[in-house]
Amino acid sequence: MKSRLPIFFILVTLVIDAIGFGLIMPMMPALIRDVSGADLAHAAIWGGVLATVFGLMQFLFSPLLGNLSDRFGRKVVLLTSLAILAVDYLIMAVAGSIWLLFLGRIIGGITSATHSTANAYVADISAPEDKAANFGMVGAAFGFGFVFGPSLGGLLSTFGPRVPFYVAAALAGANFFFGLFVLPETVTDKIRRPFEWRRANPLGAFKAIGKLPGLQGLMVVFLIYEISFFVYPSIWAYFTLEKFAWDERMVGLSLTVFGLSMAFMQGVAIRPILRKLGEAKTTMLGMGLNVLSFFLLAIAPSGWMIIALTPLSSLGIIASPAIMGIMSRAASDDQQGELQGLTTSLAALGMLMSPIVMTQTFFFFSHEGASPYFPGAPFLFAAVLMAAAMILFAATQPKTSVAAE
Repeated sequence: MKSRLPIFFILVTLVIDAIGFGLIMPMMPALIRDVSGADLAHAAIWGGVLATVFGLMQFLFSPLLGNLSDRFGRKVVLLTSLAILAVDYLIMAVAGSIWLLFLGRIIGGITSATHSTANAYVADISAPEDKAANFGMVGAAFGFGFVFGPSLGGLLSTFGPRVPFYVAAALAGANFFFGLFVLPETVTDKIRRPFEWRRANPLGAFKAIGKLPGLQGLMVVFLIYEISFFVYPSIWAYFTLEKFAWDERMVGLSLTVFGLSMAFMQGVAIRPILRKLGEAKTTMLGMGLNVLSFFLLAIAPSGWMIIALTPLSSLGIIASPAIMGIMSRAASDDQQGELQGLTTSLAALGMLMSPIVMTQTFFFFSHEGASPYFPGAPFLFAAVLMAAAMILFAATQPKTSVAAE
């Protein structure tokens, strides 16, 4: 049991990161409208800006934290970030203006950049052949957080809009003390790497990791995938409110169903799929399912249909850990923190770009007087992007196979 506590801490940390992100999703439209006085279409634009600030911080700081963890260890980076995250939730709890929300999203983006360090910890303790499946567990943890965040936020919001953030602060603080006692350090002198500022930024990390065979094309595929897949958190609340007149509780419920399905796919279903198909074919299958589900979501005429599409939509997530497994196996042990910092940074870049693109697309096709009126347009655009990622992955597949071997 003692040997399982560190990985349990890592998974709980990722759950809390996801909770912090998903906690505000059902309430964000109402919160923005309350502090800014904007209508729903313009609130979507503000929501995109706030999400972009969050993604920008992750993009800038993920390589830095990943490189710091390669030098000073995973434990100190993870625990320091958890402590700051608890403070961030308290700031969000008292936010009464759009500028305090900005500050909260800036701090939250920096502290959530530890996703790279958590991934590096998982890579440290995983055999090469188990990395893709274990990254699936990481994705499952995010899925559980995606479940608990919206549902917890929706439930606690009945006691007041600030209560969910106080609860999230308490969870982050409790996990800090848990990790303080149970988390051993995995970075030894054997794999410790000197810290270099030139590699502790997205461009420097991309240059260093991009020298590994077959990874440059994969990193571009990963970025396009993230931009496309991030259409869900970018637009879901606004899309369902506009097209189906759902309230915050229904938005939270739908996200809960999606999160449960996503956790199951990454935590359970991905292992037999990987054994049967391998990493490259699993990636193609996941992206193909995403293209189909995005198209169906764009044209769905009723709310029950998008709930029914949830298993198909969530199955597409299997592409992400498969790609990460291929890249991790190509990197050396002393580069895992740097690589995971870069993948987290790429995911953050997707998080930075997707909200702006998707919310602007939503605004253009759903504001008053829009012609044509088509709230599902962001999902159609995401389908086109995902198809482009499939084509690029197929073009780089021979190099991918060499890297995986």
